[in-house]
Order: sequence, then structure tokens, then C-alpha cells
Amino acid sequence: MAKIAPYGAWQSPITSEVIVSNSIRLGSIQLDGSDIYWNELRPTQKGRSLIVRCSVDGDITDITSTDCNVRTRVHEYGGGAYWVDQGHIVFANFLDQRLYQQSSGPDTAPKPLTPEKALRYADGVVDRSRQRLICVREDHTQSDQAAINTIVAISLDDQTQTVLVSGSDFYSTPRLSPDGTQLVWLSWNHPNMPWDGTELWVAEITADGTLAKPQKVAGGPNESIFQPQWSPDGILYFIGDATGWWNLYRWHHQTVEPLYPLEAEFGAPQWSFGMSTYGFASAQTLVCTYKYQGVQQLAQLDTTTLTLTKIDTPYASMGSLQVGADFVVFLGGSPSQPSVLVRLDLSTGETIELRRSSTLEIDEGYLSTPETITFPTSNNLSAYGIYYPPKNKDYIAPEGSRPPLLVKSHGGPTAATSSNFNPAIQYWTSRGFAVLDVNYGGSTGYGRAYRERLKGNWGIVDIDDCVNGANYLVTQGKADPEQLAIDGGSAGGYTTLGALTFRDVFKAGASYYGVSDMAALAMDTHKFESRYLDSLVGPYPERKDLYEARSPINFTDQLSCPVIFLQGDEDKIVPPNQAELMVDALREKTIPVAYLLFEGEQHGFRKADNIKRALDAEFYFYSRVFGFKPAEEIKPVEIWGL
Repeated sequence: MAKIAPYGAWQSPITSEVIVSNSIRLGSIQLDGSDIYWNELRPTQKGRSLIVRCSVDGDITDITSTDCNVRTRVHEYGGGAYWVDQGHIVFANFLDQRLYQQSSGPDTAPKPLTPEKALRYADGVVDRSRQRLICVREDHTQSDQAAINTIVAISLDDQTQTVLVSGSDFYSTPRLSPDGTQLVWLSWNHPNMPWDGTELWVAEITADGTLAKPQKVAGGPNESIFQPQWSPDGILYFIGDATGWWNLYRWHHQTVEPLYPLEAEFGAPQWSFGMSTYGFASAQTLVCTYKYQGVQQLAQLDTTTLTLTKIDTPYASMGSLQVGADFVVFLGGSPSQPSVLVRLDLSTGETIELRRSSTLEIDEGYLSTPETITFPTSNNLSAYGIYYPPKNKDYIAPEGSRPPLLVKSHGGPTAATSSNFNPAIQYWTSRGFAVLDVNYGGSTGYGRAYRERLKGNWGIVDIDDCVNGANYLVTQGKADPEQLAIDGGSAGGYTTLGALTFRDVFKAGASYYGVSDMAALAMDTHKFESRYLDSLVGPYPERKDLYEARSPINFTDQLSCPVIFLQGDEDKIVPPNQAELMVDALREKTIPVAYLLFEGEQHGFRKADNIKRALDAEFYFYSRVFGFKPAEEIKPVEIWGL
């Protein structure tokens, strides 16, 4: 029989220890013939990322050792950190950012390919006929100026480097044609981000390996191109959003042809390198994922008849898609199960789960089922969110009471949340919290117009949508108006601080490496995002007034509710001083505040102990603020002013 206990005081088997001890992060899938490779980030091994292989006979083997950490810092967000070609592996090592070569055979040691210099590498292709790697290079050797990005060729024999493409601020996705005679790439310039506007270029490769006759195929300052890729018969395909939606195109006989016009998103914001949403099983068969009316689909496109056929799977999302001759591999997600690495047979539709991101097995009686909601927001518009009611089979709340609500604001801010199983959300709901994960205006997955709601309006639209989402659930009787909390990381941390400072709806919040001073972010961040705020806010310093008006640090007199700050001490994207300025201001006002600084963490926490501590600390903080007693013992957090 269920016990009666206040919301927040329910005992849950979904503990932080269970979450981190059973979880890994999967990504960056690559194929080498029938062998499948991927990155595996392991929080219990100090957040290291390893390359793992599943051979054609199903054997799963660690390829790199725990002495290596396969991760690049190009754009700080990384991605595209390794390459595999006929069993030969090249990867970037996080500690020194050098590239290393290694055979995928047993007991092979990596050998350095690049020099000990302030150079970083990502995203490219092995040019087998010329025994070289073509990739993006980010040059940090000139400390008094911004990093220089180029596309380079690196000899796998003598390690010499040759710049192939230069002159733009950013590059990505250099890819060779099947016959090795052409190279395609993306470029873009400040102040654009890659989802604002990019250019698609192609050039011939000459006898000496340099490029000739470069030609712009598509794109521009107001058109975003994503994932150029050659078909097996040498036709260039890509995704572009000229219509307002990321759709599939191809370039053939000097003509750009749309393949299947649809108000759906076949692409995604290029926050990291190596992203993939489609590939070729043959010249006539393209396999892709796309998001239509909020639901992700897997489909097969006949490139001759241009007929799109859905492929049924038990998964609600498919990421890092790679396509072989008769199979596809992807990261599959669902609301009730941890994400898995899936191999799908194209002829039979049969799926095999190769690797789970978690061994966590949770009784469904403790799992909250997500519900996609649409709610009214400012300017007579609607916004989107994913609502999770409290759920724990062992407890019911006292009659007439409402649950505390945690509103989650995703980072980016040009990103999106999904209904994929997230044990950190179930941590809250199984203890009696309701959760609203908001896809505020500016989020991807709903077309360019929705994404551009945030242009010039960061700190307005995102905050309004989070506030209006919380108010909507209060009016629906699904949340206690006196126990509303908000949290978020990075840009979501800014939205959190802005909502707490400029609105009076939330009663507490948690900022994970969040921005408090927009001007400081504009002046003190890495190259990739150094002009991002031009479109989100306005050019700096010309619109310094907007930066000052939207920076919570300038209005601490308006902030009158408790906040906990969680921060990595090596964060180069949002440095610790962004949090510390707010902490000092709140301490001066004697408003309850807590601050945890995690040693050795960058932008986002990767170490198991820190992930566990942060989650428990936030819950403990709310228990003190909202006045409920947790069912389990939690290590206390020092809270000034309480």
C-alpha cells in the first residue's frame, strides 16, 4: 500500500550513485567496412573518452587505452575527434591535443602524428591514395590573436602539413569524392553561427594534392548548409534550409535539386563536428532521419524516384546515423529506456542493440511518462515543452497538495531537448517533483522561423517561455506556485538567472556554468562563440546598452530568491568569474546562496563524482529552501544566508 508523504520527501531507488555508476555516454559512430566504431565517455574513469569497436562477428573491444582521452577542443565543443580507415586509426588526445596514429589490432601503441604545438584538429577524411589526412585545424600558436582555422592535409608518412583552404573564419566537413578527385567543405564567417548561414564549396584536387577551381555550390549569410556528402556514384548531396526547413538537396550537372520538400528538419545545429543524419546504402538508396511535427522518423529515400519510405523502429530518436551497404547504425532513444547503440538490418528491419548507455534497470512504477505540451506564451504565440508528472509507486501526496515544479532550460540556446529517457529527470520525478523541460523560442526542430524567434531577443523570449510554461502548469493545477524552481546549464544557466532576476515567478534556481554578465561573455569567450551574441542580442560594444540591460549581474537588487551555482574551474566558455560575481552579490544581500566549484571540469561535468555531487547538491538546496525533508541522507551543502 502506498504511503502518504509530502512531495519531495519520497524515497527513490533512482539515486545519483545508481545513475553515474551505471552510465556511459555513447557517440561519434563510424564505420570501417562492416566494423562499427564509436566514442564511449566513461564518468567512472575520470570522464575519459575511448574508441570502442564492434567487429563483424560481434566482438566488442576497447581500441584506445584509458591512458588516452579521445577528444578534441576545436570550437571547444569538439566532435569529429577520430578517423578509421582499413583498421588504421587517427585520433586527437585531449591532454595535448596532438593527433596520434594507431592500428586497431591488439596491444598496439599510439604514435604521435602532429607536433607539440598549440594546434588542434577535428573532422575530416583519410585520403588513402595520397596517404594523408584532410581535416580542420585550429591554430592557437599566436596567443595575442584569435585562433586561425583552416583545412589542412597531414601526411601519414612524414607528418608534414599543407594548408589546403584558408581565409574564412570557420570550416567543417571536408569530404573526398569517391574517386578522390574532388573535395567539398563548409565555411562561414563572423558573426554567423553555422545554423545562421554557411557556404558549400567544392574544388578539384590536382596532381600535387593541392586544390584548384574552387566553386561555391550553395549557401550564404542567410542559408544554413549541413552535412555535405558524396553518394557512391559521385553526386554531391547536402542539407539546406533555403525554404525555412533543413531539407535534402543534391548538386548534379551544376544544378541544385531539392529531393523531398517537407516542413521537417532533416538537419540539426552544428554545435559539434562529425554530426550525421543521413548516409548511403547504395547510389539509389539514401537512409535518413528527420523531425516532423515534433516526432523523429527514420526513412529510406529512393534517389531515382524520390520516394520516401518510413522505416519503423521502437525508438523515438535516432542520432549519429551511419549507413552501411545493408545496415544502419545509430544511437536510439526512447522515453523509458536508456539510449542504445543499434544496428538495423535494412532488408529485414531487425534491430540488434550493441551497447547500452546504462545498465540501469528501473521498475516502471518509478518512471514518469513524458507528455509533449504546447502552451500559450507572449505575443499571442505558442511554445513547446515536455512535461513529466511526479511518479513513485510507493507514495502518494497529501490530499489537496500540489507538487514542486522544476523547469529546465536547455543550453545552446540554439539546441533542443527531447523526451529521451533521462535518469537525471526521473531522479526528480520519483522524489515527488514535476518537471517541465522547455523548448523555448529559438530551439531547433521546429523550422527556421521558430529558431529565429530568439534573434535579438535572448533574455526575453527564452525567459518568457520558461515563465509562461510554469504559469501554464500552475493554472492546470499541476504545480505549486510557491514551489517553482528553474535550472539550466550554460545558456540555460543564463535563462535561469534571467528568470530569477527579471521575473518574480520562480522561488529558487540552480545555475550550471551559466552566464551572468553578457558583456563579459562577449569580450571573454572562445572564437567559435565570440560573435554569437551579435544575432542573439546585438553587436558589441555598439549595443552595450542591451548587454547591460539583460545581464543579471547588473540587477542583483531585483534578485530576491535563493540560487545554487555549480561551476567547473577550467571552463573556457563561461569562466568561473561569471558565477563568482553573482555569488558575491547575493552574499552581500544575505540571500541564500550556495557555490560548488569542481576541480578539473570544463564546460559540462564529465567525472562521476562531480555529476553525482551536483545532482544531490541541487536537490538538497531545494529541500532547505522549500522546507521538505529528503527521504535519504545527502551530504550537506554550505548555504550562506540560510
